[in-house]
Amino acid sequence: MPAAKKKPSAKRYRRLKAPQIEALYQRLAALNPNPTTELNYKDPYTLLVAVTLSAQATDVGVNKATKRLFPIAHTPKQMVALGVEKLGDYIKTIGLWRNKAKNVVALSQKLLDDYGGKVPDNREALESLPGVGRKTANVVLNTAFGQPMIAVDTHIFRVSNRTGLAPGKDVVAVEKALEKVTPEKYLVDAHHWLILLGRYICKARTPECWHCPIADICLYKDKTPSPDEQKSIKKAASKTLVKKKSRKLAAKPKLKKAKRS
Repeated sequence: MPAAKKKPSAKRYRRLKAPQIEALYQRLAALNPNPTTELNYKDPYTLLVAVTLSAQATDVGVNKATKRLFPIAHTPKQMVALGVEKLGDYIKTIGLWRNKAKNVVALSQKLLDDYGGKVPDNREALESLPGVGRKTANVVLNTAFGQPMIAVDTHIFRVSNRTGLAPGKDVVAVEKALEKVTPEKYLVDAHHWLILLGRYICKARTPECWHCPIADICLYKDKTPSPDEQKSIKKAASKTLVKKKSRKLAAKPKLKKAKRS
């Protein structure tokens, strides 16, 4: 009888301890006591629209589009009146703009039909809107309504895993881990602190560890040295290479000159 196959063991993550997590948030809070989104908005509805447009796009790009859009349409009724085609003209610079235009008009219509034109303040209702998923719902609940939600995007997912704050295999696992380990007093602002850290310091390709405020707490092994340190390392490596070449040349046997007959 063939032996039963062993189940692959679950991945073990390195995790920060409670005192380290407290210190991490203390430092981020000291640097930015009142963090908020970098998306421009006026109320829960314009925030919902901006966050919906921001999927696979930059906040800067979304802000450029909404700067022109919101003076024309900043309520569900105005957005539905504008329509998909005309809305598309305002957001063509944003990725996936065709689908986003359809979703924004559709969610606006649903808000009028089901919620009296108001943005609901619960996740289930928000996720029933076209184009609104868990992350968008969490951002709106946190930023517009001050609820202790942590929306996990690519930046927060990276920071949580890299630092050991709340590692997980997917965004839902990281979200649940963050809600579990983050002290209650930091829950409302945690989303903004972590997203800004990931966007400007803990970058995907080359994290700028040399000026990270939590570098000594972070469990990431391959920390990036400062530009000056990188120059010193390259200079030292170059000198070592020159020495090795010189030794090889010195070790080569010299050819003897042939005697004249």
